[in-house]
Amino acid sequence: MLRLVETGAAGDGRSTDVMEITKLDDFRDIANLGLSLAEAKQVLAALQREAVAAQVRDHALRRPACRSCGGACHLKDYRQHRIATLFGQVTVRLPRFRCIACGGIESGVDWPSHGRSTPELDQLQAHLSALMTYRTAADVLEQMLPIEAGKDHETLRRHTLALGEQLRHRPVVAPPTPAAAISLSVDSTFIRSCAAGGRHLEVRVGNVETDAGGRQVFGAVAGSETDLVALIGRTLDSVGRTEATVLTGFTDGCAGLRLILAATGVTEPAILDWFHVGMRLQHLEQTAGVLSTDTPARREAKAVIVTEVDRLRWRLWNGKAKDAHISIDRIRAVMHHFQGEQGQRRSIAPSRKLWTALHALDGYLTGQSDWSVNYAERHRAGLRVGTAITEGTANFLVNRRMNKSQQMRWSRRGADLLLQVRCAVYNGTLGSGFGQRFRPANDTYPQAAIAA
Repeated sequence: MLRLVETGAAGDGRSTDVMEITKLDDFRDIANLGLSLAEAKQVLAALQREAVAAQVRDHALRRPACRSCGGACHLKDYRQHRIATLFGQVTVRLPRFRCIACGGIESGVDWPSHGRSTPELDQLQAHLSALMTYRTAADVLEQMLPIEAGKDHETLRRHTLALGEQLRHRPVVAPPTPAAAISLSVDSTFIRSCAAGGRHLEVRVGNVETDAGGRQVFGAVAGSETDLVALIGRTLDSVGRTEATVLTGFTDGCAGLRLILAATGVTEPAILDWFHVGMRLQHLEQTAGVLSTDTPARREAKAVIVTEVDRLRWRLWNGKAKDAHISIDRIRAVMHHFQGEQGQRRSIAPSRKLWTALHALDGYLTGQSDWSVNYAERHRAGLRVGTAITEGTANFLVNRRMNKSQQMRWSRRGADLLLQVRCAVYNGTLGSGFGQRFRPANDTYPQAAIAA
C-alpha cells in the first residue's frame, strides 16, 4: 500500500492511501521488478491530485478584503475548476467570498482570473511540438505521462502557435557582459506552402555570434507578421550589443539580405561568405577531375584546367577576386579539346558540366567581387570567413522539422510561429533546457552543442 502523509506546521497531519501495488516475489520474470509504466502513471496522477487538494485547502483559509469598500469577506460558496497539469487533470475546488458590508463578490486571494492548464504543461507541449510532428508529440505525451487533457495533436498545435505568438513580443534580457564584436549572418531556405497557387515559402534564418563564443539563432517566414529586422535587433541585444559593438555581416550575395543587414545596424558592407564560393569551387574541382584523358591533347588540357582551378581557389581565398577572370579565360582557351566528348549512360558529358559550372561561377564573381575580402588574412587573424554555420542552422532549424522526410505543407502563419518556438528551444530561452543546442551568450564555458 502506498500512503501519502501530510504534516502541518503545528505537527498535525493527515494521511491518504494513494494506491495498492501488488507485485509477485518471483523474479524469474524481470517484468515484476519495480513499477510498470501504467502503475507509475497512476501514482503520479494520485500524488498530483492530493498535492493540489492540500494547496487548495490552505488557499481557502485566506480571506480577501473587499476591493470596493475594504470590508471583511465571508465564505459564500465553492466553484469547481478543471485544470490540466503535467501529471493529470485535476479538479480545483475554489471558494468565493461575499463582503459583509456591501455584498460584493470576491474570488480567492491571488488566484489567476483565467487558465485551463499549467504553464509547465503548455511549455512541454510546445517544446515537443517544436522538435517533432504534432501527432508524434501527442503520442509521446500520452505514452509517458498521465495526461488526460491536451493530448490531441490539434490541441498541441494551438498551444504551440499561441506560445509562438507570445515569443514575438517577449522582452529582451541582456547579458551582464557587453559584446565587443558580433558576427551576424543571414541565409534563406524554402518550405512547401499549403496556400492555393503558392508552391513554396521563403524562410530566412541566421546566427549572431559574439567574440566570446555566445551564440543565438533566429528565423522568420518572409511576408509573415514577424518583423525580421526587429527580430534580429532583439537577438543582437540578447547577446550584448551596445553602441560600441562592432557588427560584421555575412550573406550569400543576395541583395535583399544585404538590405536587411543594413537595416539592423551593420554599417560596413556585408562580406560575401566563403562557404558559397567554396561550394562552387568544389563542384568545379570535382568536374575537372573526371574529364576525359583519352587523347594526348585532352590530357594536356585537363592538366591546365586542374592547375587553373587550383590557382582560381588561391586567388579568391587571398582576396584577388578581380583577377579570377585570368584563370577562367585560360580554362576556356583549352575547352575546345573536349568537343564531342560523350557522357556515359545518357549522362551529361563532364566537359559540358564543367563549362556550365564555369559560366555560373564567372557570373557569380562578376556580381559579387566587390563584397569579397582577403579570406586568408581574416582566417589567420582568427576571424570568421563564411556562414557555413548558418547553412547548418537552416538544416537543423528548418529542414529537419519542416522539409526532410515530411510530406506536410505549411501556412505562412503556422510555419512562422512554430519557427519562433524552435528558435527559443535551441537558444535555451523556452525554459527547460531540453533540446538546447547552444550555451548562453557570453557564457564562461566553451561553446558546445548540448543536444542534437
